[in-house]
Amino acid sequence: MSDAFIAGADMIAFGRYPDRTYFELGAEAALLALDDAGLSILDVGAVYASSCFNAQSMLGQKILKLVGQTGVPCINVSNACASGATAVREATMAVRSGMVDVALAVGAEKNPRGMLGGAPAFGPPVEGLFGSESMPAVFAEAGMVHANAYGTTLEQFAQVAVKNHYHATMNPKAVYRKETPMEEVLASEMIAWPLTKLMCSANVDGAAAVIIVSEKKARELGMSRMVRIRGSVLTSDPYESRNPEMFDASSVTRLAAAQAYEMAGLGPEDLDLVELHDCFATAEILHYENLRLCGEGEAGRLIDSGATALGGRIPVNVSGGLLSKGHPIGATGVANIVEIVEHLRGEAGARQVAGAKIGLAHVLGFGAAAGVHILEKA
Repeated sequence: MSDAFIAGADMIAFGRYPDRTYFELGAEAALLALDDAGLSILDVGAVYASSCFNAQSMLGQKILKLVGQTGVPCINVSNACASGATAVREATMAVRSGMVDVALAVGAEKNPRGMLGGAPAFGPPVEGLFGSESMPAVFAEAGMVHANAYGTTLEQFAQVAVKNHYHATMNPKAVYRKETPMEEVLASEMIAWPLTKLMCSANVDGAAAVIIVSEKKARELGMSRMVRIRGSVLTSDPYESRNPEMFDASSVTRLAAAQAYEMAGLGPEDLDLVELHDCFATAEILHYENLRLCGEGEAGRLIDSGATALGGRIPVNVSGGLLSKGHPIGATGVANIVEIVEHLRGEAGARQVAGAKIGLAHVLGFGAAAGVHILEKA
């Protein structure tokens, strides 16, 4: 099988676009990524398009109507917050298998307003019987389980928001670029204890795209800006006795991380930076341990140490993360990969992680799916 490389990667600024369609946003991101790779749509052998709310409306085909219709296979995927990572994984497999030399993975989303997620539409309502299924409540509960087991404090959860909001001040494509000191985070509206409003991800629109090429094509284009995909893994939830009434917020990520490290032939000690799924501040704390960035029960001490801040041992969510960059669900998984690519190329500007050679991108589609990609500077 061929190695797969990212030749082009880009995204639009996240925000609200009331006058534009989701496929117009996706088309812009696709063209930006093609330009970054020095290719055109005529070079693309397959398209994988992701969205959570719009995938059933032939997102990819509508993007191609704006970018160029060439008759290539076009596959639309929807996998909750892991939708974008799913598109990238499928594009990677198409290239690695030799089916195509160039594949486009594009994620685009226009999130509905208001809180996302809620009680199930069918069957006896889990709400009230086992606890809320709204996403803030799910991750609030998961955070409190961690706090009960390991003594994690409200301030340690809040420090995630302080860190990520600061990082976003250096990212021109983040929707919120404003520092939020600890006292401001703690004083903001309480959504679901211990999560305040500033500890919840930003509900926005957005799009991101990557161009994935074979080793043969990468060498034709020149290797200087190529990023090798060392690991590309997608997992679903393993069975646990608490399912299906109460999902575990960690097991699917742990499974994906283990498989990705094995595929890449690397371990967490080899990583220079991480973009992980901080849909809520509590989630980032959990994922430190799920991705094995620290030992079990050590996540609170890891955030206190400054290791996950820019300049620390293992910077996490230097983009601002979902908390501040924004979380357009179907585009998030692609955008996390775009961020890693920029650092590995040395093109991340003021937020550049010095000397970055290997990075990990992670997303969690609760319900559940997890995508983990390990990328390496070629």
